[in-house]
Amino acid sequence: MKKTSQSLKLKNVLVSDSIQKSYSYVLTELRGKNFAHLFTPELTPKQMLELGVFGGSYLNDCQKEFPKSWFSKAKLSDHGCDENMNFFGVDASQPLSVWQQKGWIFHEDPRGWFQWYCRYYMGRRMPDEDKRQISRWKNMRRHISQIEIHCVNGDLDCRKKQRQALLHWAYDSIRM
Repeated sequence: MKKTSQSLKLKNVLVSDSIQKSYSYVLTELRGKNFAHLFTPELTPKQMLELGVFGGSYLNDCQKEFPKSWFSKAKLSDHGCDENMNFFGVDASQPLSVWQQKGWIFHEDPRGWFQWYCRYYMGRRMPDEDKRQISRWKNMRRHISQIEIHCVNGDLDCRKKQRQALLHWAYDSIRM
């Protein structure tokens, strides 16, 4: 059988950073391929990091886990969350403690949705967690409706906080 560049070789990823020690997972899909039906993010993790999300303070200590290319043009902050690093220059995040209190954080992805998405994009699959996170991603569409109702197409000053929140969830709110 001829091996192609699209062949999948299962890969075990070992994570050890400031939040997760000795966690491992297996990549079972090709990077950026074979997403669940109706899960159609408009931005890749690399694009999100380059645009500016999470105040530039996301994944700063765990870059070794992901491709170097994701971080070559990423807007990252050396001094914690900085809303000026966000594309829309506004803070559209809640503290991790709020996410933990609401039960939205699971031990596999202690940084939340974006960490899950990065790992999903890389090829990790966890059926129950994938279903839960994709459902949460779909629920963000309500913000798209608000932008469509209240903003002129292309007015990036309209509803900046909602637009930034949508970027955090891989929706391209710059084109709305």
